[in-house]
Amino acid sequence: MIQAIAFYLFAGIVVLSAAMTISARNPVHSVLWLILAFFNAAGLMVLAGAEFIAMLLVIVYVGAVAVLFLFVVMMLDIDFTELRAGFVRYLPLGLILAIALATELIIGVGAWSAGGIELSTRIAPIDAAVPNIEAVGRLLYTRYLFVFEAAGLVLLVAMVGAIVLTHRERAGAFRQNVSAQINRRSKDAIRKIDAPIGQGVEL
Repeated sequence: MIQAIAFYLFAGIVVLSAAMTISARNPVHSVLWLILAFFNAAGLMVLAGAEFIAMLLVIVYVGAVAVLFLFVVMMLDIDFTELRAGFVRYLPLGLILAIALATELIIGVGAWSAGGIELSTRIAPIDAAVPNIEAVGRLLYTRYLFVFEAAGLVLLVAMVGAIVLTHRERAGAFRQNVSAQINRRSKDAIRKIDAPIGQGVEL
């Protein structure tokens, strides 16, 4: 009984938050509604027994993506008049996409009602008694260890590449000399001055 109440509560808040995300006039409010939707979607994942996905929603989407969106929206000087004009201009395309997504949902619900797809073998069979997070950890660090390490290497290369592409040498810009700062002695970094009373200090 408590599971059904929690499901309808989380699901209702997710639907309401999603509707407010796309209907709110202020972009900051839209991001806040999106964060609320992510939190309640994580609650639904916990109810479904997918704790790992729930933690991903909270840590990755709420803690990184949504907060980044919020900071970017708050720091940008957004012209709301131009924003509304763009909304009206792209309204027909948005309606076409909405109709296409609604059609896909209807087809998906119909296919689910007709019966699920029977798979002959599972990609990664696990014991039903093993918790979700432990099962994911076993697969990542045993069967898919090299793929997991390769994904981390690709992300590292992408991060280094983004830094290299955005780094620009500017003429006259001050560059930090780390080795000179580390090798500097304390007597060269501090100068004691006995300043007389009522007189200035020569720098």
